[in-house]
Amino acid sequence: MKTTRKAAVLSGIVGLTATFLVVLPAPSAMAHGGLTYPATRTYACYVDGLEGGNGGDLEPTNPACADAVAQGGKQPLWDWFGNLLPDIGDQWQSLPDGTLCGPSDKYAAYRMARTDWPTTEVSAGAEVTMRYNAWARHPGTWYQFITRDGWDPSRPLSWSDLEFWHQVTDPPVNGSGPHGPEYTWPATMPNKTGRHIIYSVWARSDSPEGFFNCADVVFTE
Repeated sequence: MKTTRKAAVLSGIVGLTATFLVVLPAPSAMAHGGLTYPATRTYACYVDGLEGGNGGDLEPTNPACADAVAQGGKQPLWDWFGNLLPDIGDQWQSLPDGTLCGPSDKYAAYRMARTDWPTTEVSAGAEVTMRYNAWARHPGTWYQFITRDGWDPSRPLSWSDLEFWHQVTDPPVNGSGPHGPEYTWPATMPNKTGRHIIYSVWARSDSPEGFFNCADVVFTE
């Protein structure tokens, strides 16, 4: 009798476990990624935060990064690779002016117009390798823009501030960065001087998801 009851109990446990296995949803894979060269704002502030926190918590010392954290918290930096809209599709060119650097509420702090964001130094006309973290790999096209000569960095970025630079479709994942594999592709830096923003849009071809990066750069001699 005890054996029969034990078997019945074990059978019930197995059946209950199987039920939970069926009911619980599997984790969904989401695409993530961001420019690491030149560094997009969220990545640059993430690195600054790691340095300020001595490799532990994020404690940015850059004034713009610190103000962004005060406004929007630290999670956008832990998720520096997730500045996206999930269903923008081919409508990304309709993003409202002033929201380009952070289209969602989560990343709104990174829209701030100021001249003390961390920058990447680049040279006009230089042949460079663009690097984009491949947190999750997906096909798509990267559209790259740069601010026009004479743009006003004290105003939030607008489409009229930008000119098309170049695009690439399905670049290889053949680079290795400090935070994992990276898409890489060659590019020739435009003929610019001084401070500019490189604006990058990654439009996935297998999903309506779109990613948005503002990389602050300074063209040196």
